[in-house]
Amino acid sequence: MDKFTKNVDRFDWTLTLILFLFFLVSCVAIYSAQASGQYDRNFLVSQIFWYVVGAAIISISILFDSYQYKRLAWYFYGFGVLLLIAIILAPESIAPYRNGAKSWFIIPGLGSIQPSEFVKTFLILALSWTAVKHQEIYVEKTLKSDFWLLVKFGVITAVPLGLIMLQPDLGTSLVLISILIGFILVSGITWKIILPVISVGVTLAVGILYLVIYRPELLEKYVDTYQFNRIYSWIDPVNHQSNAGYHLMKSLSAIGSGMLTGKGFSNGEVYVPEGHTDFIFSIIGEEYGFVGGSIVIGLFFLLIYHLIKTSLDTNDPFNTYVCTGIISMLTFHVFQNVGMTIQVLPITGIPLPFISYGGSSLMGNMFAMGIVYSIRYHHRNYMFTSDTSVSS
Repeated sequence: MDKFTKNVDRFDWTLTLILFLFFLVSCVAIYSAQASGQYDRNFLVSQIFWYVVGAAIISISILFDSYQYKRLAWYFYGFGVLLLIAIILAPESIAPYRNGAKSWFIIPGLGSIQPSEFVKTFLILALSWTAVKHQEIYVEKTLKSDFWLLVKFGVITAVPLGLIMLQPDLGTSLVLISILIGFILVSGITWKIILPVISVGVTLAVGILYLVIYRPELLEKYVDTYQFNRIYSWIDPVNHQSNAGYHLMKSLSAIGSGMLTGKGFSNGEVYVPEGHTDFIFSIIGEEYGFVGGSIVIGLFFLLIYHLIKTSLDTNDPFNTYVCTGIISMLTFHVFQNVGMTIQVLPITGIPLPFISYGGSSLMGNMFAMGIVYSIRYHHRNYMFTSDTSVSS
């Protein structure tokens, strides 16, 4: 009985409560979104099923401690890379094109699976292992050792990033870049290296944006037309609302009409395409207004705070890096998804974590949360007692 009570105490009940609240928000929002009649499928039932699968993934993930995740990091990474290669080489009967991208495997009886959603967490594990091993080898930091660490980070990220760009999937590619940036910032690499890299990155981004707007003919051979349209519709959605700006105009109309407190549960009047997936926040904004949207964003802040606290509480550098990667991933997801629905950022097709409908996205995020559960469960003594032995 004492052992059972001890194990229960080590379980992360705070994270469980947060994920349960996300589950409720997701179910309510998807129920309202599917009322538009765009599809005749019951996405709510499917989302509940995927949450059950996600709970099973967490149950399995918590069985492994940080030492085992370190040992498995490169196996996960290699498996993820193989999946990305396979999806490119697979025939369209197995991996069809959707919206111009070849990103999903079709599994009979189960639906579609998007490997890149899992690769995000696989990359986090590989980068965490790399950071820890590098710092064990180079105890004394130098400009050369920092530069070498940056090269390692870059190469490890470039492999899955390049494969995902070939699909092409710009949204997921940006998520991998955000994870890389998070690792660069917390790994202790000197700003003498970081600042020039940031300067080059910003210059390239501004230069590309300038060419897209004023000299698109120079990029037409390298960039698909729909990517240009995303930028144009973001800058001037009114004049592009008949095509590329249609989604954004509908999103702005829905959120704007929700005003302060919204129209109420299932009282949405604005038709928002893909409202159950990428534009789920537009549904929330219309039905629950600024107050409802703020509560949802606040829930994400609570999750990020809990992850930051977990990263600070553990004294295992590997766990700290893993939490950092997950924080970077989720923060970018939320910022990008909410930003694109209110015209702060271009539309990239990134789902809102734990709320948007999608089995692959939810399972990938649940695997990441499972690792967080593992950190809390197996390192409870590290965080709250002076005993330095690992509890397991």
